[in-house]
This record gives sequence, structure tokens and C-alpha cells, in this order.
Amino acid sequence: MNLRSRPTMIVKAFGLAAWIAGAGVTLTAASGDAHGLSQSAVEIARPFGFPVTNSMAVTWIVALGLILFAQVATRTMKQVPDGLQNFAEWLVGSLYGFLEGIIGPHLVRRTFWFFGTIFIFILAANWVGLIPGVGSIGWGHNTPDGFRLDEPFFRGANADVNLTLAMALVFFACWIVWGLREIGPMGFVKELFAPKGDSTGALRILLIAVFIAAGCLEVVSILFRPISLSFRLYGNIFAGETMLETMARVPRIGWLVQIPFYFMELLVGLVQALVFMLLTAVFTLLICQHHGSPVAAAHE
Repeated sequence: MNLRSRPTMIVKAFGLAAWIAGAGVTLTAASGDAHGLSQSAVEIARPFGFPVTNSMAVTWIVALGLILFAQVATRTMKQVPDGLQNFAEWLVGSLYGFLEGIIGPHLVRRTFWFFGTIFIFILAANWVGLIPGVGSIGWGHNTPDGFRLDEPFFRGANADVNLTLAMALVFFACWIVWGLREIGPMGFVKELFAPKGDSTGALRILLIAVFIAAGCLEVVSILFRPISLSFRLYGNIFAGETMLETMARVPRIGWLVQIPFYFMELLVGLVQALVFMLLTAVFTLLICQHHGSPVAAAHE
């Protein structure tokens, strides 16, 4: 594996993810009367008329941190790695080998830049969102019940549906490109609508009708994939942050009851990053793998 080029691809993808998240449509700020974590990100600045929300700020911080990590880890490459280079090689190599066993060596060479990036970025964003101060430091006002936070400076990046939807749409565009490169436009149509297997006569006609109907349902399913991918990730992270905030409001021992839930959210952050990566990888394999293809042969 050429590790020197792989972190460079990951660095570029991190920057792309941050740009997409920043350029996404900014959700309206939460109402001052809302209780708990708002469903929408809060606008914290508007430089030159460009709205910046608290979730965008965390997205950029995570992307910048990962870019700096990749640059420092690969600045002086050693034959026998140590320190950050050793960790980077282990992380990238493990992900590469894991994906190679799922989608095959042919596809992983073309698509690892995306799947590796998306896993590392989502995992880092999920865990950064658990750092004390994210969602609990910002502008507010005093009430008879104590200080009430109105506009937090930071918000978990994946607790904003704008980012999760942007990542899902980027994957959808990549999925179309990869599918067209692997099987071509006609192969794309055949994979969706053409009957599978050998048949003749009336059975062949029946299968054609059945597979055309099934293909129409598959098209609808494909169109909904970005929505399901984005809301699955957003819903789990948003629910976790809401739960932690609720636990923090327990009188006197709020700091204590959060501890087991923090450990659970660390696991949830890892699982959700893995689920997003695996689902996108399997979706890619399904459209690129067909009978007689190099990918299919590699798995046989």
C-alpha cells in the first residue's frame, strides 16, 4: 500500500466535506423559548452575509484537526514507522483491508478514498461532539431556575441534518459515477431492469415484466437512500446528545448520571460511523457487481 498518497487523498476529502457542510443551507435558529437541544443549528455569525452555524464551526474544526493530523503524521515518512505515522498506517491499513474483504480489491482501489474518509470524519465528528463544552457554552440569560443557554457556540456536527444530508448526496453522486464507470449506461439499466438467469418462452416474458416492476421499485429505493442514510446518522447522534443533556439536568448528581451514557455514546459514535461506511460500500458493490464482472469473479 502506498501510504504517502493515501493521507493526501483523505486530506483533500476532509476539505471537501467541510466545504459542502459550510455551503449547505443554514437551518433557522432555535426559538428562545425552546427547551433542550434544538432540532436546528443556531446561527452564530454572518461574515460578509454568509451564515455560519454552530454545527458548521465544529465541522470545520474537525476537518482542520484531521488535515493537520494527516500532515504531521506523514511529514517525515520512516521505513519503520513510529508515533503518529504508526497510528496512521494502522488506521488506514486496517480500513483498507477491511473494505477489501467486503467489496474486493478492484473496487477498493477506486473507492477507498471516499469510504476511508467518511468513516474517519464521521467518527471524529461524533466523538468531538461529546467533549464537555460542545453545546453547553454560549450566550444565554439568567432565569429564576438558573442560567439558561440560548445560543451555544458549538453543536455536534452530525446533530445537524445539513451535514449528514450533504455527505449522503456526495455519496449518491459518487455512486452514479462509479456505477457508470464499471458497467456503463446500458449495464446500469440492465442491472436494474433486465431479468436474471436463463429462461425461454412464456416464462421469459413473465420474468421481464416482473423485473421491470422490481426495477421501478429499486429506482424508488435508490432515490430514498440519501434520505435514509442522512436521517439514520442524524437521528442517532441527535438523540444521544438530547439524552446527555436531559441527564445533565438531574438535580445535584447530573454530572454523575451522565458518565455511563458518555461511554455508551462513544460506542454509538463508532457504530454509526461504521454503519454509514458499510452501507455506502455495500450499495456500491451491489451496482458494480454483476454476473461475469471482474468484481464478481474476485469474490468467487
